[in-house]
Amino acid sequence: MFLGSTTRRMDLPASAEACLAGVGPTHIHPSWRSFAGIPLLPVPPDRYELVFDDVPVGTSVSFRINDQNACDENPTGAVTRNVFANDVRLVQNATTPGNGDEPGYALSIASTGAVSQ
Repeated sequence: MFLGSTTRRMDLPASAEACLAGVGPTHIHPSWRSFAGIPLLPVPPDRYELVFDDVPVGTSVSFRINDQNACDENPTGAVTRNVFANDVRLVQNATTPGNGDEPGYALSIASTGAVSQ
């Protein structure tokens, strides 16, 4: 889950235009799916969600979320806060491939669903 507005901010600077065009819809790039972009499902007004049933158990995985509203914080729209997995708040602790190395998250899921970072 990513806590963020599901509507595009109108106060983004003109310098963010290239990022806005490149990001498109808010999406995730999970390592266990070769970092392919997958759209997140908006839950208006302030949340995106997606359920994965194929996360490898007991092994470290990583992912990145890109959101247009983060284009003033990161030139690729990579999100660095307000991300949760199984109700656990994650901290930005990894880099992921993208337009160079981009901020992301690494975690491990136990068979019980418990998350560790």
